[in-house]
Amino acid sequence: MSPYLLAAAIILGTLVVFFTLPWTLPRAQYRTLFYPGGRPRTFTRRLNSAQAWLTARGIFPPLLVALETSGRRSGKPFLVQLVVAQVGGERYLVSMLGENADWVRNARASAGAAVLRHRITENVKLVEMPASERAPILKAYLQVAPGGRPHFDVSLDAPLAEFEKVAARYPVFRIAPD
Repeated sequence: MSPYLLAAAIILGTLVVFFTLPWTLPRAQYRTLFYPGGRPRTFTRRLNSAQAWLTARGIFPPLLVALETSGRRSGKPFLVQLVVAQVGGERYLVSMLGENADWVRNARASAGAAVLRHRITENVKLVEMPASERAPILKAYLQVAPGGRPHFDVSLDAPLAEFEKVAARYPVFRIAPD
């Protein structure tokens, strides 16, 4: 086997293992490894930034979007990759990291003004959903967001009542036209 082919196989194998960690690692270990204390490590932030940049250019599937908000303190653009959940013909964004995610704070500070990017640019208004309406959206989100699963202490196939118990911890925003 040529050294280049071997190197390519090793790189590909490493990427497969890395990107399947949300499915293979226990929740607590995944959170400790990538999001200790509910905040991303430096490596995770850089990886997330790279993924958001690629998503904005349309490299990843359409269920992923790059959300751009203005920094609440700096005013600079802040780009993050998110999964869009669709329920009843509406599109929603869910914060897998809960209330303290920067994009959630930025969206609230800007009264919901944001930009979605995925090959095209779409000015939107993010409308926060009350906790009482979040359960079906959270369930739909976990169906399409494998990277979000380790952050929820609810099984993928749990009844809606289980999602209602944790709904207050995870902000959900409906995507409305600007």
